[in-house]
Amino acid sequence: MAETRAAVPDRVAGPLRTLELDITGMTCSSCVSRVERKLGRLDGVDASVNLALETATVHAPEDVSDEEIVETVEKAGYGAAVRHAPGRRGAQDAPAMDRVAGRESSSLRSPEALRRRLLVAAALSAPVFVISMLPGFQFPHWGWVVAVLSLPVVTWAAWPFHRSAAVNARHLTSTMDTLVSLGVSAAYLFSLWNLLREPAMTAGAMPGHAMDMAAHQLYFETGALVTAFLLLGRWLEARAKARSGEALRALLELGAKDAVVLRDGVETPVPADRLRRGDRIVVRPGEKIAADGVVVEGRSAVDTSLLTGESLPVEVETGDAVTGATINTNGRLVVEATRVGSETTLARMGRMVAQAQAGKAPVARLADRISGVFVPVVLGIALLTLTGWLVLTGDVHAAFVAAVSVLVIACPCALGLATPTALLTGTGRGAQLGILIKSAEVLEDTRSVDTVVLDKTGTVTSGRLSVASVVPVSGYSREQVLDLAASVEHHSEHPIARAVAAATPHRLPVSGFDSAPGGGVRARVTDGMHSRSVVVGRTTWLTENGVRLAGSHLEALRRAQEGGSTTILVAVDGALVGFVDLRDTVKEDAREAIGRLVDLGLRPVLLTGDNEPVARSVAAEAGIPASDVVADVSPAGKVAVVRDLQDDGRVVAMVGDGVNDAAALAQADLGIAMGSGTDAAIEAADITIVRSDVGSVPTAIALSRRTLSIIKSNLFWAFAYNTVAIPVAAAGLLNPVVAGAAMAFSSVFVVLNSLRLRGFGR
Repeated sequence: MAETRAAVPDRVAGPLRTLELDITGMTCSSCVSRVERKLGRLDGVDASVNLALETATVHAPEDVSDEEIVETVEKAGYGAAVRHAPGRRGAQDAPAMDRVAGRESSSLRSPEALRRRLLVAAALSAPVFVISMLPGFQFPHWGWVVAVLSLPVVTWAAWPFHRSAAVNARHLTSTMDTLVSLGVSAAYLFSLWNLLREPAMTAGAMPGHAMDMAAHQLYFETGALVTAFLLLGRWLEARAKARSGEALRALLELGAKDAVVLRDGVETPVPADRLRRGDRIVVRPGEKIAADGVVVEGRSAVDTSLLTGESLPVEVETGDAVTGATINTNGRLVVEATRVGSETTLARMGRMVAQAQAGKAPVARLADRISGVFVPVVLGIALLTLTGWLVLTGDVHAAFVAAVSVLVIACPCALGLATPTALLTGTGRGAQLGILIKSAEVLEDTRSVDTVVLDKTGTVTSGRLSVASVVPVSGYSREQVLDLAASVEHHSEHPIARAVAAATPHRLPVSGFDSAPGGGVRARVTDGMHSRSVVVGRTTWLTENGVRLAGSHLEALRRAQEGGSTTILVAVDGALVGFVDLRDTVKEDAREAIGRLVDLGLRPVLLTGDNEPVARSVAAEAGIPASDVVADVSPAGKVAVVRDLQDDGRVVAMVGDGVNDAAALAQADLGIAMGSGTDAAIEAADITIVRSDVGSVPTAIALSRRTLSIIKSNLFWAFAYNTVAIPVAAAGLLNPVVAGAAMAFSSVFVVLNSLRLRGFGR
C-alpha cells in the first residue's frame, strides 16, 4: 500500500495505525471499490479491501476512531466489525438493516447454503426448461404450471442476489447482483404479466404439437435457468475460494494447543495461549513445542518439516534455539519460552501470509476502478438496447431478450475474483514451501528484478566455520598441533574457537587462560610432565606475544588466505608450530540455486565484509563470476553497493540474514531475508525464506512471478469476456440462458485458473 499512502494529502499529523475489519455483504469488485472509496474520504485514511477474504486493512490516524471507520462502512451498505476488538463498536452495533443484511449475505454465500439453493433451483428449473422449450412436453395451460414451478427459483433460490441489490439500492448504488436481480426479475415479471394479460395464451397447447415461441412471449425458463447457472457458479466459486485459503488455515493450525510447564518443580498442564515468557516447558517425545525458546535441559532431534519443509530432523541440545510448532522426536526437552502467543515464529508467519493475502497488487487496482463505474454503464447499455430494439424493430420479444441478455452477461464477477483468489493460492502455496511473501506489491517488484545481491555468510555459506586443514611446522605432527590449539580454544566462546575445539575430542589440562577480542587466546597446557605456553590466533596476536614469523611462514599464510581460508597460527613456547585453516562451507545447494537464478534472467552478485581472496573462493565454488564479487564491505557500504547498482539502472533484489544486512534489504527494490536471520533483517525484507535454504530464493522469485502472471491472465480474460460479450448480447445474438451460463463459467474459470498455483513446485 506504499504508493497509495503517498497519494493521501499530508493533512494529518502523527503516526498511522493499522486496523483490520471483517466486512460482510460484499459480492463483487464494485462493492470493493465502493468501500475503499467511502473510507478514503475520511481524512488521512487509506484502505485496501479484499473480496475473497471479506476483510479490509485500514491505515488511519489516531484522531479517526474505530467507530467512525465502522460507521462509514455501514453507511455504504455493508456490515463491519473490528477484528480482535470485541469491546468496540462493530457489526453487532450496526443499524438493523445493515447488520442483518451483512450477516445474512455472508451466510447466504457459504458453500452449504448455496448448495441447498442450487439443488432446489436445479430440481425446479429442469421441468420448467423441458416444458417451455420442447413442444412434445407441452400441455393445455402449461404456462401456469411453469409460472408456479419457477416462482421459488426466482424468489427463494435467487434471494442472495435480490437481498444484495436491495441493500445497495437503499444506498443509491448498484453492484453485480443488481444486474442479476433485475435480469431474473424482469424475465419472470414480464412473463407473468403476459400470462395474466392473456390467460388462454397456452390453453390450446397439445402434446406433440409445436407452438410458436414468439406468440406466447413467456420467459419463465430464462429467469429459472439463469438463477440455477449463477448459483452453480457461485457454489463452485465458494468451494474453490475455501480451498485456496487452506494453506493459511493449515499453517495456523500447526501450533500446539496445550503445554506442560515446570512451576516450582511441578509439571503443570496449561493451554498454550496462557504461556508466559520465561516459562519452562517440558516437551516429551512426539509432542509439539508450544513456543519459541531455548533448550535448557535435554538433548533430542526436532522435526521442523511441518514449519519449514526441511525433511531431516535437527539435532538440538542445551543452549540451542527451537521454534514453536516443531516436533520433538525422541529425548525429553525442557525449553525456556522466549516468544509466546503472537510473538512466535508461527504467529508471525501467519500474519505475514494474511497481510499479503489481504493486500492488493497495483495491477488489481485498475480492475477496482473500472468495476466502480461498470454497473451503472451496463444498466445504461441495457436501457439503450431495449429502447433501440423497440424503436428500430418494434419487436417487444426481441427487445426484451436483448436487454435481459446484456444485464446477465455483463456481471463483473470475474473482475472481483481475479486478484484475491490468485493471491490466496499463491501466498498459501508459498507458506507451504517455507516462503513468506509480505505484501501484494512484492509480486509487481519481482517482475522487473534483474540483479540479485547475495550476502555471503549465512546465505551462500552456512555461516559455520569448520577446520579444513592443519599444516604443522617445526617437527610437530598434525594431531599435536590440533590438540594443543583445541585445548586452549575450548575455553573461548568465539566462533573460530568453537570450530577448532569441535575438530578433535582430545583435551589437555589448561591453566592461566587469557584471551584478546579479535586477536586470539593463550594459556599454559600440561602434556605429561611438560607445561608449555601455547598462543593461538592472528599474526598480530602472536607478534604481541613475542613470536617471530619467518618469511616462509608469511608466504604460506598468504597462500592459505588466497585459497579462501581463515587461518590461525599456533605457537608453543614462542615458536610457531603450525597453521589451522578454517572455512565457512558453501551450502550444498548454492551452485544449483545460482544456476536457477541465471536461468530466470537474473545476475547474481556476491557481497561480503570478508576479504577479497575468501570472497572469490566462495564465489568460484558457488558459480558466481569473479567480476560480480564485492568484498571488504561495511554495513553502510552494502547500502552503497545496492544504491550504485540502482543508479546504473539495475532493479535489485537483496538477500541477507544479519543486522548488518537490514539497511541494504530496505534499500533494495526487493528484500529477501533468510529465516535464520535477525528480526531486523526479517522486518526489513519483502520475502522471508523460513528454512534458510538458498535454493528457495529462485523458488520465491519464480512463485511471485507465476502468481502475478496468473493475476494478469485472470484480469485479461475477465475484461476480454465482458468487452466481447456485451455487444453480442446487445445485438440480440445471445440468449439470456446462454449468457447466464457463460457469466457463471467466467467466474469459475478465474478461480480454477488461480488454483493451478497449488501445484507450483511439485
